[in-house]
Amino acid sequence: MNYALHEVLEVHEMAAFKTNCLTKSKTMRALVSDPVLKDIMQQDIDVSTIQLQEYASILSNAKQ
Repeated sequence: MNYALHEVLEVHEMAAFKTNCLTKSKTMRALVSDPVLKDIMQQDIDVSTIQLQEYASILSNAKQ
């Protein structure tokens, strides 16, 4: 699919932000002792991983 350059750049920006969030969640999860909070953070990690895979798919299908 043809995307405008600004659309591709926006997906790159979202992917970079989501990668930072994922890194922080993975790092902070190791420091958390509350099991409920750990579960919430694991859910965030799982969702973020799926979203990054979707962003990668969009970027690989983008024709520049």
